[in-house]
Amino acid sequence: MSFWESLKINASGLTAQQLRMDVISNNIANAQTTKTADGGPYKRQDVYFTAEGQDTFASTLNDSEDQYTGGVQAEVITDNTPGSEVYDPTNPDADKNGYVLYPNVDPVVEMTNMLSATRSYEANLSAVDAAKTMASKALDIAK
Repeated sequence: MSFWESLKINASGLTAQQLRMDVISNNIANAQTTKTADGGPYKRQDVYFTAEGQDTFASTLNDSEDQYTGGVQAEVITDNTPGSEVYDPTNPDADKNGYVLYPNVDPVVEMTNMLSATRSYEANLSAVDAAKTMASKALDIAK
């Protein structure tokens, strides 16, 4: 695997974690949104990752062209689990029985996911820094 390929893989990880942070922020911002353009409460979104270039380790080692294309793909999906119903007849979004349907967003889960995304982003930055240091040392050896 080349120096540039490792940077591309880490860049895909950084981009995926940035998307994850954006989705988490959107979920937190809409945690109390009881009415959307669709008419119902906000539905929580989540990000799922899939690996790119799922070659085996042996096939990667035997690849004479060094054309490994790895990284991560991120996909945003909507969580369709029902939200909570709260009795609040004064709310303008209440039904005829006085219940309001709130989004399926749990702030504790979102904050935990945010910490996880932050740590993953930092890990990718550390890998970029390690690759940069290795390239710098290689240039120092060539002097």
